Amino acid sequence: MPDPTNPLIVQGDKTVLLEATNPHYPEARDILARFAELEKSPEYIHTYRITPLSLWNAAASGLSAAEIVDGLARFAKYPLPAHVVRDIEEYVSRYGRVKVVRHAGQLQLVSEDKLLITELLSQKRLQPYIVEQVDAHTLAVNAAMRGHIKQVLVNVGYPAEDLAGYVDGDSLPFTLRATMRQGGGFSLRAYQRDAAEAFYAAGAARGGSGAIVLPCGAGKTVVGMHVMAQMQTSTLILTPNTVAVRQWITELLDKTTLTEDEVGEYTGLVKEIKPVTISTYQILTYRKKAGRERDSDAYDHFALFGARNWGLIIYDEVHLLPAPVFRITAELQARRRLGLTATLVREDGLEGDVFSLIGPKKFDVPWKDLERQGWIATASCHEVRIPLVEEFRMAYAVAPQRNKYAVAAQNPAKLDVLRKLVERHAGNHTLIIGMYLEQLEQIAALFDAPLITGQTPVRRREELYEQFRTGEIRMLVVSKVANFSIDLLMPTWPLKCPAPLAVGRKKRSGWAGFCGRSGTTRWRTSTRW
Repeated sequence: MPDPTNPLIVQGDKTVLLEATNPHYPEARDILARFAELEKSPEYIHTYRITPLSLWNAAASGLSAAEIVDGLARFAKYPLPAHVVRDIEEYVSRYGRVKVVRHAGQLQLVSEDKLLITELLSQKRLQPYIVEQVDAHTLAVNAAMRGHIKQVLVNVGYPAEDLAGYVDGDSLPFTLRATMRQGGGFSLRAYQRDAAEAFYAAGAARGGSGAIVLPCGAGKTVVGMHVMAQMQTSTLILTPNTVAVRQWITELLDKTTLTEDEVGEYTGLVKEIKPVTISTYQILTYRKKAGRERDSDAYDHFALFGARNWGLIIYDEVHLLPAPVFRITAELQARRRLGLTATLVREDGLEGDVFSLIGPKKFDVPWKDLERQGWIATASCHEVRIPLVEEFRMAYAVAPQRNKYAVAAQNPAKLDVLRKLVERHAGNHTLIIGMYLEQLEQIAALFDAPLITGQTPVRRREELYEQFRTGEIRMLVVSKVANFSIDLLMPTWPLKCPAPLAVGRKKRSGWAGFCGRSGTTRWRTSTRW
């Protein structure tokens, strides 16, 4: 029943307001995270939005409309708008109402709803892919356009469940180790095993494509390795950067029986194609010659996708997947595809393409659950607002709207706050993250600390990361190249994160953070004057 002491207000436009100071906030937040997208998170009221895509991802991961409505009703201050309840039930019911199957040598769209098949026949965007109407419940479609067809079905509001199956790929026998090569026992955590099994589904057609969403530090790489061990097949792994490539190689050789002859690096520095090959999005989208962006032949290294009979493609940090790789992925629907990420939200708004081409969300765990279980570090966040210095006020006032964020983010008053925070956490490992190079150079000079940017050679980056991990150096200043897929876990910090001190990194929101072993601070440059 609605209760005015509850933390949620569900509005008619499907936005949900959550009181961050309410005692029931943690539980309500964890429920919302399963079927709604976080849009804004200021100090007191967080704003979520329920979208068709967020509901379809929830449905694909096994959540029912009744569970969603019950979760909202349990924490709502006021009665739920009736049309919001109906829309939730309708959108959830749409997932899988159309199925992609393979029958009698044909790729087919099937549905128990004859009127839905009639509706799809009339969709102009789908018509180029329809071969024939087999019967009242079945359309034969172009098998080579499997990915494109699923994209259209998402766009017209009927996301398909893909049951057409996959090729097995070349065999690659190996196992996970009980004892790591570097020493020490190794075993999967329960949620890692559950995530891998939810994706693979024992080899059934219902498994084999989709995204695993786990918080940073929860061991997504281990989930990927367990999927590989289940499938025993040649695998292509795509990552955001060369450092992440090397980390995958290190992990695979340390925790599996794969040998160096079976694991290859395909980057700007090395071009190896082996049964397990790890590459980067950057090298795949490299073009020596100018060409049309939508022309796959214009990309020099797209041939990697056909270099072996891959049985599995892993997309690490799938929310960073570049648009050109989406296009080649549309043609790889017969290969099993695993996306690993901490968030499905993309700055370019292409979440629908992740859903249709990589697959729906198969598994997620709220970060608070893992925090309570002790698998990831507890984070305590604080916001410190810093007034814009006098000499920057005029620059901010006359700057075009697109430049105002950069002016505010580079407020020199931040340096005083940085100095005080670093002094307060003296002796701790400190990671300072930012996006404006001139500002980062000032900070590196201020603290006499190493600076890592996109121009830093990969070998030098690896040296500095290793020195930071071992404690040889206790402070690093890094640009956004360190935002994703960088392992900085200290040998003496089994469950704790290093202390990142970020400067103006978050787009649009304008805040950044200082994450210490015992707490996190974030601050905002104030433009109110």
